[in-house]
Amino acid sequence: MNQVEALQAALAGEHAALYGVGVAGGKLSGARFRAANETFERHRDNRDRLSALLVAAGETPVAAEPAYDLPRAVVNTATASGLILVIEQRIAAVYGDLVEAAEQPAVRTFAIESLLAAASSQLTWGGAPLAFPGATQ
Repeated sequence: MNQVEALQAALAGEHAALYGVGVAGGKLSGARFRAANETFERHRDNRDRLSALLVAAGETPVAAEPAYDLPRAVVNTATASGLILVIEQRIAAVYGDLVEAAEQPAVRTFAIESLLAAASSQLTWGGAPLAFPGATQ
């Protein structure tokens, strides 16, 4: 996978993350809702940054799908939190791929920072610390 392909994959992942976190946020309240909102804002910022990197490379950013299949039904706080955890695990893997494919220091730095943010967020949503977040376990 080259850098442009990895950037497009990360952007597609961010589109899906925004959809899923938005759905999950509808089942949360209080501190959990605020945490979901912060997670949503981080994914939105990453989406915008990835789009800008692709445009700067002369590429057309991949568009968001109208809807995404969720890995589980979101019916309460527990399933909403579980969905966000899965999203953070999946996006960490995508950023791990981008770290590997990055050809420019600025892209690699962004990918590493995004991977670390996803790993940290996993702890917020009930995940366990991992030695190598984003790596195939």
